[in-house]
Amino acid sequence: MAAQQIGARADATSEAGRKRWALVLIAVAQLMIVLDTSVVIVALPSAQRALHISTADRQWVLSAYTLVFGTLLLLGGRLADYLGRRRMLQIGLIGFATASALGGLAQSSAMLFGARALQGAFAAVMAPASLSLLTVTFTEARERARAFGVYSSVAGGGVAIGLVLGGTLTDLASWRWTLLINVPIALVAAWATRRVLTESRERSRAGYDVRGAALATLSMFLLVYGFTTAGTDGWSSPTTVALLAGAIVSLAGFVASERRAPNPLLPLRVVLDRQRGGAFLASFFVGIAMLGTFLFLTYFLQSIQHDSALRAGFSFLPLSGGIILGAGVASQLLPRLGARTLMLSGLSLSTIGLLMFARISVTSSFVSGVLPAELVLSLGLALAFVPMSSTSLVGVARRDAGVASALVNATQQVGGSLGIALLNTVASSASASYLSAHTRGLSARAAARVVPYAAVHGDVRAFEVSTAMVVVALVVAGLLLSRSTGVAGAEPASLETEALEAA
Repeated sequence: MAAQQIGARADATSEAGRKRWALVLIAVAQLMIVLDTSVVIVALPSAQRALHISTADRQWVLSAYTLVFGTLLLLGGRLADYLGRRRMLQIGLIGFATASALGGLAQSSAMLFGARALQGAFAAVMAPASLSLLTVTFTEARERARAFGVYSSVAGGGVAIGLVLGGTLTDLASWRWTLLINVPIALVAAWATRRVLTESRERSRAGYDVRGAALATLSMFLLVYGFTTAGTDGWSSPTTVALLAGAIVSLAGFVASERRAPNPLLPLRVVLDRQRGGAFLASFFVGIAMLGTFLFLTYFLQSIQHDSALRAGFSFLPLSGGIILGAGVASQLLPRLGARTLMLSGLSLSTIGLLMFARISVTSSFVSGVLPAELVLSLGLALAFVPMSSTSLVGVARRDAGVASALVNATQQVGGSLGIALLNTVASSASASYLSAHTRGLSARAAARVVPYAAVHGDVRAFEVSTAMVVVALVVAGLLLSRSTGVAGAEPASLETEALEAA
């Protein structure tokens, strides 16, 4: 009897240790994915000069990654479900390392854009595989809350960490190292997957929805490109109207295709659940707001306050630290308060933080104008991200774990792509209007003094639109999430996934 008890304790200790290492590996994979959304933001001015990228095209350093990532995530989720989540994570890590090396060695803007798109494609394989592995590994309510706390702190704080890291690498080495640093980390993580993670897959292989993937990709590309064109040609130009109309038609075709497909890329049952649908929709609007906000804040720090890339990167450190610390608090509060209360509180604080950003001016200092807004926004994002990720996956059927996991990332990445295009259009239009109104009759020297004020005017308009997007997310969460969402003890049996050992 004593020997059996000792053996049982040893098995429990071994299992706990395996889960800890699994969480570390999943967190590392997620951190790389999120970092590469933002790590190039602070490095972008340097890369733009080195590769002679035009102002109109510079957004594609970000959009090429987020657009491909977001639109291929659903297909990546299905591949993970049917080919094996551990296997696809390993393939994604190796491919991500290769794409990062190509980007770091890029000799032209086209080569950089292509490498970023390739990074996005492999990230679309990694992300749903890692999150669904997290879902099926941690099945007890409290351990899942802690695991999602770690995951959410990485997902939320990783964007800000990327800004700090990007500034540091750019100033101390080169902008190229913002991409090259992924190579050794991804390869080590790929080697560790077979030693730490247990394979998990679905037995049914009914084929892949290629038509759905094509329509989803086409609709998102047309939408982002349409928003981009609006900034140069105007919202009423024939090109802009045609692109946006094509996006709507493609999106309608995608929905119709998914309703008829025998093995849909996005089973509508996943998003039509009121709780999950509310979380996905709120995540989408937060995605629109956040990435563009970080981009415009970066240009404010470097162009208006004349910070170096290193200093601008470290200016985001309070935001990063606040999200990481706040996510730990949120994971403790989630089982007690439920997801709805936490999410509404977080989105409310995020709204206040963005409104504070919208009050910056040319004369604002970091301490008085930027830091308070960062602290409020970081706490708000932390309180929102943890319940948002958890609610997106609670109660999902085993066969849909991969696609539901993909949607958590897809909503934020597609939202981020649209947000960059939309906010860039809003900011550039507002700046141009300000310059036109305030430089009539002025000499060239006097007009040059107006340029910083015009730039900040555009930034402020972008922050105001970001605020409106978070308010929409707040309303969506308030209307669609029930008060009992995410309360401790609501343990879905559908998450008890059978682990299949790899051959």
